[in-house]
Amino acid sequence: MSRAPRLHPDGKTRCPWPGEDPLYVAYHDTEWGVPEYDDRALYEKLILDGFQAGLSWITILRKRDNFRKAFDDFQPEKIARYTDKKVHALMNDVGIVRNRAKIDGTILSAKSYLEIMEKGPGFSKLLWDFMDGRPKVNDFKTTASVPASTPLSAQISKELSSRGFKFVGPTIVYAFMEATGMVNDHLVDCHCHASCGQTQRKPRLKAK
Repeated sequence: MSRAPRLHPDGKTRCPWPGEDPLYVAYHDTEWGVPEYDDRALYEKLILDGFQAGLSWITILRKRDNFRKAFDDFQPEKIARYTDKKVHALMNDVGIVRNRAKIDGTILSAKSYLEIMEKGPGFSKLLWDFMDGRPKVNDFKTTASVPASTPLSAQISKELSSRGFKFVGPTIVYAFMEATGMVNDHLVDCHCHASCGQTQRKPRLKAK
């Protein structure tokens, strides 16, 4: 697969990684790289990036609605109180990635999230303060130039780990930074490169 931007049938040039998959293309166009400042949404994305470890993101994306239902719409207040019975149910849920360590990590991360929210500084502020509140815009021409991690993602990883978060290694954190718009890694010729920083994320309806 080409590692340079590709022209799609709709006339738009995009990063190569979503291919022609409609779900992946929609995610690329409307979510990836758009700055996210909502505390709970950031927690959800960090957890899903942790579940992605060892897998492809499209695998997680296809299961995202199932994850949301299984994990109470990623409400940390509920997840922090999960019992062994709930963990057992999750381990038998074929709609998600059934990994005990990652499920346990989600619960521990929820508890860490709640402590940051209750005692300060707040999850979004904690993360975005590393960026001085603004996305870092990169100008990569091919995906070969995009790093897997950076000194800053290692710094954020260390901070999150020290606060009790799990599955937050530098590579996972960098993927999270890209997805939540802390860094803009759309390739320069991608139609989203210039616009995603100005895009406003639309509030998501909660799962019933």
